[in-house]
Amino acid sequence: MTIYVDADACPVKDEVVRVAERYQAKVVMVSNGGIRPRREPLVEMVVVAEGPDAADLWIAERIGPGDVCVTGDVPLAARCLENGGVAVRHNGDPFTLANIGNQLAMRDLMADLRAADPFRKGGGKGFTKADRSRFLQTLDKLMQAARST
Repeated sequence: MTIYVDADACPVKDEVVRVAERYQAKVVMVSNGGIRPRREPLVEMVVVAEGPDAADLWIAERIGPGDVCVTGDVPLAARCLENGGVAVRHNGDPFTLANIGNQLAMRDLMADLRAADPFRKGGGKGFTKADRSRFLQTLDKLMQAARST
């Protein structure tokens, strides 16, 4: 049981470590660089070469059944699900086989809308304490489920 973290812009790294320590699960934080090293014994830091999706490819090649990926990247989540792993957003929303198709379609639609109107303003909603709490609850449930399989 390993938790892979798409770590470059992850706001819940500390929470991942806290849950991993409870379950004695290995954590692999994957980034292109620029994140601080961790001292916790269960945490491995992996720095991949710079380039588009290098961290995503590294995680997708290694994740398997019983593993969890923490990411906001929808295509990476889809690859994790295809490989038998599970994936969760930073706000606690799980990616599932039932919802990943719609999420990929929405991602593509939003990219097309942004490309069609480069002056469009706005972005996603901010990360809240409620998101952090929901993430902790979801990750705990995923870890319990992975342990019982």
